[in-house]
Amino acid sequence: MSPGHRRWIYGCITAAIWLSACSKPEPVFDGDRAFADLVRQTEFSPRVPGTVGHDRCGEWLRVQLGVLADSLIEQSFKGKPFGYSDSISMVNYVGRFGTRASRRILLCAHWDTRPFADMDPDSANRTQSLPGANDGASGVAVLLEVARALRAQAPSIGVDLAFFDGEDAGRYGDEAGWCLGSRHFAAHMSAKYQWAILVDMVGERDLQLLKEGYSLRYAAPLVEKVWKAAAAMGETAFLPGREEEIFDDHMPLLARGLQAIDIIDIRYPYWHTSQDAPDKCAPASLATVGRVLLRVVYSE
Repeated sequence: MSPGHRRWIYGCITAAIWLSACSKPEPVFDGDRAFADLVRQTEFSPRVPGTVGHDRCGEWLRVQLGVLADSLIEQSFKGKPFGYSDSISMVNYVGRFGTRASRRILLCAHWDTRPFADMDPDSANRTQSLPGANDGASGVAVLLEVARALRAQAPSIGVDLAFFDGEDAGRYGDEAGWCLGSRHFAAHMSAKYQWAILVDMVGERDLQLLKEGYSLRYAAPLVEKVWKAAAAMGETAFLPGREEEIFDDHMPLLARGLQAIDIIDIRYPYWHTSQDAPDKCAPASLATVGRVLLRVVYSE
């Protein structure tokens, strides 16, 4: 064997060892533990700003992130939900991981619930509060389990997990009253993120995730990154079709010029009803979304 050939082989071996050391598999996502977090949130319900349940859930979330994150930011602000005569206090929680990293990404969800079940098929329930198992608790549950993964194994990029308040405070047909927490976050956003992913209503048993319309229009490369990762993992809940355009917490981020997408199953039949309870959700659905998020994060 010639000296040049030996050098070539040595170089290949060295490169393989280096790549193996630098390319770590993403941590395991525990769907059962995430589901337990979903159930715990519904036990605080209603999680409507201005209620005792909301305050207790906020304290629980603050404690969880205080243990898991490298640092925790609490963004207090005031907003006026639909049906309220006065503005009330709300709070966003932002758990930061890898605080010294200059390259950062953002994962987000909302932790409040709709003030009343105004889409309930029974008109007698439409002024009542709702559990918010899928609409609110599922996204939070996924991100809390992601937080545990980030704590156990640091990725190569900084990650912020934002939990928005006041998302469900609006009136149908009036965009101004929705997404109060993400509006506040976007208006005071100091970090420069590479991209952002919102997870909302991702716990339904029969999970079917189409590509949300605004996400495709303004952040198609990120949509394709996520859906390609899901396909490579065999996660069949991520479907190739296009969903309608949905005004959600990614919209204030898009308005600030950030590439942001919404992972959401809007076709959930119990949306804004009294039946949005844990029995309509499943650990496997949370794990599907959580695994894909971890694959995307740890591939950066």
